[in-house]
Amino acid sequence: MVEQDWVRERFAEHQERLHAVAYRMLGSPGEAEDAVQEAWLRVSRADTGQVENPGGWLTTIVSRVCLNMLEARRNRREESAGTVPAEPHAQHASIRPAEQGGPEDEALLADSVGVALMVVLDALTPAERLAFVLHDVFAVSFAEIGAIIDRSPTAARQLASRARRRVQGAADASDAARSAKREIVEAFLAASRGGDFAALLELLDPGAVVGELRGGPEVAAFFAGRAQAARLALVDGVPAAVWSHLGRPKAVITFTVDHDRITRIDVDTDPDRIRELDIVILPADDRERR
Repeated sequence: MVEQDWVRERFAEHQERLHAVAYRMLGSPGEAEDAVQEAWLRVSRADTGQVENPGGWLTTIVSRVCLNMLEARRNRREESAGTVPAEPHAQHASIRPAEQGGPEDEALLADSVGVALMVVLDALTPAERLAFVLHDVFAVSFAEIGAIIDRSPTAARQLASRARRRVQGAADASDAARSAKREIVEAFLAASRGGDFAALLELLDPGAVVGELRGGPEVAAFFAGRAQAARLALVDGVPAAVWSHLGRPKAVITFTVDHDRITRIDVDTDPDRIRELDIVILPADDRERR
């Protein structure tokens, strides 16, 4: 009974970290919760007599559960698609190679990727994903990682390094895409404020859509002379526009861009959804100040 109480207390003490590990590993809150529950079932049946580092022991257990879930997920994909899915592109990121610095740089690399990290991690093998997440995000040693995946510390280091390079490459590519979209959104706002119908047509796809409006000319006519108070912003890391009143965002304008043309514009005024968004207003460039 005393041992069970000790296990329950240690698990509760580290549960938040265990859930964070599982979420970063799996990319799904529901699957992370399942992994933590499975880890608890294993822990509650385990012999704790030789446990000297409860935090490390619990991290090892939840990591092994996550590894099994990742391998099962990968097998399902291979069975359904016949091949491993092509590497996706990250949505947004701004990072630098972790191998150029120390542990702080590695943690910055992992944490700054944010949402994009989850996308890129899906392209890694389960072992690469585990090694990268545990070491770069949670500072688990390569010796401990090697024990989890039955590899040497050197092999674990190589897995993390390979994963880090792939994350870095995807982040660099997404940076370029985000920069291009920012220029398009900036140009659209400037043309809209200036009532430049021809410039708007150049930026819009012929089949552009906004609400009930269909077609580049219709959308251009609607926005010409408008968006006077809209500001360039990053909304969940993606270039967009935001209209605010008394310092509070009231409308978020997002753009879908394909082949350097705007294909869709969405305007969201729902206050509950807007409150959930990460909004960063960007400084105006020279075109906006003219």
